[in-house]
Amino acid sequence: MARVKKGVPIHGWLVIDKPLGLSSSSVVGIVKRELNAQKAGHAGTLDPLASGVLPIALGEATKTVSFVMNGAKAYRFSVKWGIATNTDDGEGEVIETSDKRPSAEEIEKALPQFIGHISQVPPAYSAIKIGGQRAYKLARGGEVVEMAPREVIIDDFKLVSAPDPDGATFEVSCQKGTYIRALARDLALSLGTCGHVSYLRRIKSGPFAEKDAISLDSLGSLGHSAALETGLTPIETALDDIPALALTETEAGIMHQGGFVDLGLVLERNPEHIVVEGQTVLAMSNAKPVALARTVSKQLRPVRVFNL
Repeated sequence: MARVKKGVPIHGWLVIDKPLGLSSSSVVGIVKRELNAQKAGHAGTLDPLASGVLPIALGEATKTVSFVMNGAKAYRFSVKWGIATNTDDGEGEVIETSDKRPSAEEIEKALPQFIGHISQVPPAYSAIKIGGQRAYKLARGGEVVEMAPREVIIDDFKLVSAPDPDGATFEVSCQKGTYIRALARDLALSLGTCGHVSYLRRIKSGPFAEKDAISLDSLGSLGHSAALETGLTPIETALDDIPALALTETEAGIMHQGGFVDLGLVLERNPEHIVVEGQTVLAMSNAKPVALARTVSKQLRPVRVFNL
């Protein structure tokens, strides 16, 4: 006997402005409870000490989470100069101090070296696994954690303000895997001082921006009415960077059953798209997503089918 799912089937994206003090998982739980949603998940963790854009996938949108997690991110953050902590943020223990306070001119000159492909050592207090254990758990247990450097990509890094000698605020655009706490730590070191992140806010995650976000307090007013439909962003929003190919109803039915369709026929109706072998595309029919599919041997083969 099939297991009955609890809650209402809601499909789409909801962008939450995560407040300080809550974990990303806690926010997912609140959204799921307030909307009585059957299924929900987030697309990229924000620490409790960070606020901002937290995309929540509901229902079939959870099948597209990886596309948002792999997308570009943007953050606004502040660095407090002269104090280093073991967590690289304001929550940790002070491990070093410095009297050096960089000027705005010195900061501006230092930023270009952090743009492009750079090597970065993640903070010891991070969720990266070492020997099957989360690094932050090992660090909290008193173990010395050796983090391997990794390459990350910084697309843009600019100084927003330096209101006083003790701190400065920045905005950065970056690709997945970038640790802002490590970026702040390394910037401070390059300026001959030390520092830590004192404020962190995500202002963009994949296709979702700060202007799209709603507060947790506004969830109650959404309910299951037309307001919810207005507040939801379509599933396919997360897939803006891949080709969307239109299928006929017959082809859509075949793909829903796990079958393959002729890629040549599909491309004849979608001449604006050029696809290559092994490429992932979005199959659409009647303006609704049918499946994430891959082009294989002149066929369009479903990878993840949307049950809408």
